[in-house]
Amino acid sequence: MTITVLKAAPGEPPRTAAEIGDTVSIMLARLRTGGAQVALEYARSLDGWQGEIMVTRAEIAAATARVPQALKDDIAWAHDNISRFAAAQRATAQDMEIELRPGLIAGQKQIPLQAAGCYVPGGRYTHIASALMSIATAREAGVPDITACSPPNGAEGIPDAMLYAMDLAGATRILTIGGVQGVAAMAFGLFGAPAADILVGPGNAYVAEAKRQLFGPIGIDMFAGPTDSLILADETADADLVAMDLVGQAEHGGNSPVWLATTHRPLAEAVLERIPGVIADLPEPNRSAARQAWADLGEVVLCSDREEMARHADSRAPEHLHVQAADPDWWRARLLAYGSLFLGAGTTVAFGDKAAGPNHVLPTSGAARYTGGLSVHKFLKTVTWQRVTGPVLDDLARVTASISRAERMEGHARSADLRRGAGVEVPRTMTLKG
Repeated sequence: MTITVLKAAPGEPPRTAAEIGDTVSIMLARLRTGGAQVALEYARSLDGWQGEIMVTRAEIAAATARVPQALKDDIAWAHDNISRFAAAQRATAQDMEIELRPGLIAGQKQIPLQAAGCYVPGGRYTHIASALMSIATAREAGVPDITACSPPNGAEGIPDAMLYAMDLAGATRILTIGGVQGVAAMAFGLFGAPAADILVGPGNAYVAEAKRQLFGPIGIDMFAGPTDSLILADETADADLVAMDLVGQAEHGGNSPVWLATTHRPLAEAVLERIPGVIADLPEPNRSAARQAWADLGEVVLCSDREEMARHADSRAPEHLHVQAADPDWWRARLLAYGSLFLGAGTTVAFGDKAAGPNHVLPTSGAARYTGGLSVHKFLKTVTWQRVTGPVLDDLARVTASISRAERMEGHARSADLRRGAGVEVPRTMTLKG
């Protein structure tokens, strides 16, 4: 049986327009040469921010005092989960060494990056959880200097709860600046920050394009597009939960695809019937965002069995993959391509977005075929080392020279020959000192 499409997605997620790329290129060129002064001009004209860029300790303390204690407790609870999960990840990244042959010792070492730039998006929503996800993960990886930036919310600047979260997570400094100019401030080391070794965190199309153009000399977490989610459901799933979970993810924005694959036609039909009402019950602007995402990018397909659902999921490689079906252990073992996996009806993607612990900065647009999401490993360099002494030296030099000459790399071969024992013939053109 082939997959039956019950609701097609008539639109496609918009690609980064050439105009965005050109605009970002021009801005980065100006920011690279003009530095903090140009960044400040953009902050004034684009962010509408008239205050200082660097947030002071006094301002952070005042903002913290204004956050209700119950909300601070909840943010701290989520921060504890995120930090503990990141710390457990860090424990899996180990230094090691091995003696491959007598006298040939090789190893690896984990070195934290020295400076990270964490972009925390603003705009329609106050992304408290994003601050925790990027900053706390960098801190647990051992990065000693972390710059965080976020656009101002009007004249008030960065929202109080966001400032509290950024400070709690361990930001070394916080900058009130967004967009391309915020990314550039961290990349180029403006406003007292060191130049970042890596830029992480989600943002709009301009932020994503700035990170893409800067990638190379500077690391980035990933090339991110609009968020996407796929639910796999069988006859055991609840239509109300599935409909709410799809709409909950659709409220990210009108360009955020949400998909359902199921083996149970009655469930699919019930979900299709419920979704318009679930969307209508949302407040604005969430309602408009979810309605557009569902109309343009929502998809419902009917599969013959769970294996066909799994193949469909692997081909989609979604950012979020939520299984609301029997036998979760089978799904965890079988599924191959996703940013993060949510097993069981009780494990909504919203938990992962906000407070569960695993990072919510994840690969989008099918990138889960080849990469995972943000983790402590993004902030670590796994480097290798080697040392050669003793009886292995002659054999290693002989093999190296043999392979080098087969590759027509005579300089490599001679470097190896010089390290062999007595009796090695040195070319007459070479002069040895000492």
